[in-house]
Amino acid sequence: MCFIKQGMSAVALLLAAQGAWAQSTVTLYGVADGFVQYLGNGSTHSFSERSGGNSGSNIGLKGEEDLGGGLKAKFVLESGYTLNNGGFFVDSSSLFYRQSWVGMTHTDYGSLTAGRQYQPTFWAIYYTDPFRGDEVLSPLAAVAVAVDRNTIATQAASGRTSNSIEYQSPVVGGLKLYTMYAFASTATQPVAQNIGNLFDIAISYTGSALYVGLGYQNQHAGSEALPGMPAALNMLGTERFTGGIAYRIGIVNLQANYSYNRSKDAPKGSMAALLGASHSYSFAEVGATIQATAVDTVEIAGVERSARGVHDSAEGIELGYDHNISKRTTLYARAGYIRNHGSSMMSWPGVAVTEAGSSQRLVAFGMTHRF
Repeated sequence: MCFIKQGMSAVALLLAAQGAWAQSTVTLYGVADGFVQYLGNGSTHSFSERSGGNSGSNIGLKGEEDLGGGLKAKFVLESGYTLNNGGFFVDSSSLFYRQSWVGMTHTDYGSLTAGRQYQPTFWAIYYTDPFRGDEVLSPLAAVAVAVDRNTIATQAASGRTSNSIEYQSPVVGGLKLYTMYAFASTATQPVAQNIGNLFDIAISYTGSALYVGLGYQNQHAGSEALPGMPAALNMLGTERFTGGIAYRIGIVNLQANYSYNRSKDAPKGSMAALLGASHSYSFAEVGATIQATAVDTVEIAGVERSARGVHDSAEGIELGYDHNISKRTTLYARAGYIRNHGSSMMSWPGVAVTEAGSSQRLVAFGMTHRF
């Protein structure tokens, strides 16, 4: 009888363990996105094949374990790649350039995560960009990451941060809070740089038809080794004030966002001061997403970027069309125009502008497959 009781207890423990294991999941996911592009870059013209025009090509692993009582352990490891040549996207020294974090989430209290992750300011305006913040062909990415001789010491918005700790609250009455603190870090690509500590906070509201997001970011000073510079350039401490709004009327989602990027004064005698490279700047976007049919979406956006105190500004417009041929596969087209003024050298990310003040013209056709 004792052996029978022990056997039944062992079976019960085994079934309980199997039940616990069943609550833990790991998912492989990703995006394969490629497109062909015509680019008019000032007086030059080119055709090329690129990756990530609708959504960044990536492959990742995500998992969670139910710990009971509404508490879960979660992780995400996500690598970016270029579909056209199989290479790493942006940084070949980082396996999980896009995301790599682990943490806990609770139904009632929110989540606390650590690693490389999206900034609160990114989430504040993500839903207000018709092109969903795409890193390659979004006009918002063009104005956010553009730099020239007047603004190279004013740190641009990166969207993601390493060595970070982030808290996201649950949604209460439509409101959600995001906070992040990141420790200093270094990077070798696309250029060698030291990045100072960062504090970022954002709040969003989502109603039946309305979305509003507000964010504030304080990026401490760092340095960057730019090609052609005799020494590393001081990257000044930068404050960023961001706001976005979206309102849906039937099939049309109206969207707008604004960001003001204010740098601290460059130290007297520094390279940033000698180059006059510390001008604050702002950028704005106004657009709409139109759900024309169940499988057809039209996007349109106009953007403007202006550096303070100098002749350095640009404006642009982009039109997009997405056709879903299945739940996973989308065919898309993009057409855009950017006009630079003065010393401005703005274009879509990954494009080296031939000369200041030159116009940029782009037409692209591509395909996205999600798995």
